[in-house]
Amino acid sequence: MYPAPFEYHRPASVEEAVALLGAHGDAKLLAGGHSLIPLLKLRFAQPAHLIDVRRIPGLAGIGERDGAIVIGAATTHAALARSELLARVLPIVPEAASQIGDAQVRNMGTIGGSLAHGDPAADLPAVMLATDAELTAVGPHGPRTIPADAFFVDLLTTALEPTEVLTRVRIPLPASATGGAYEKYPHPASRYALVGVAVMLTVSGGTIARARVAITGVGARATREGAVERALTGERPSDALFASAAEHVAEGVELRSDVHGSAEWRRGLAVAYTRRALTRAAARAARG
Repeated sequence: MYPAPFEYHRPASVEEAVALLGAHGDAKLLAGGHSLIPLLKLRFAQPAHLIDVRRIPGLAGIGERDGAIVIGAATTHAALARSELLARVLPIVPEAASQIGDAQVRNMGTIGGSLAHGDPAADLPAVMLATDAELTAVGPHGPRTIPADAFFVDLLTTALEPTEVLTRVRIPLPASATGGAYEKYPHPASRYALVGVAVMLTVSGGTIARARVAITGVGARATREGAVERALTGERPSDALFASAAEHVAEGVELRSDVHGSAEWRRGLAVAYTRRALTRAAARAARG
């Protein structure tokens, strides 16, 4: 099918994009397009205005500043996957980005587009939760910072206001002896996560001083796994600990059941992949 007619805009700045959103109530932002364009073609989405933010200067890039990694919202998944800086200080990010879709998706899709879309099976939302990321959005009243914990609200719903543009992601540099890992069971065609688990562990004095665990693909949105984190904190890393802690995954989450598998099947996968991610994150923490 062909999209319904729309007016195309290419703003030269974030401020111009925000003004366009304010002027046109029926508008959508276009970043990489891999989420929006299929909806347009199927006419599930029929905006009267399409605002292309891909080429706004300064909206893409990866850098280190003030104790954090700062990633522009228009940065592609491919750029994340091949970043030497991220591979050195936050390998969980390129690890997850390299598993997104196929080469075409990774070269066109953007971190901001993925996060703003809020797909329940996307990879990066869980990574943002596990790394304590902060997201900056710019609206008519200027910029505001949204913690990742508050950003993902529900199915395809985020904390972004209709007149806001997501501009950057800020991830604090991890403490020493911190390791991260992302494990994923992908859909064989789309490569979306049927189950994805992101883990960050900090080990101090032989015990886990800090744990962050998040899952995607199993419910209406990516979620932090507080029960797993509490089971880990203060304990010595071991296979037995990881096995017992993983059993708490998805507690309090309404698990999805669909053509790909039942809720109980997803829970079993979540347990297995949580255990794998914990094991690899602990090994990385031990090295560093």
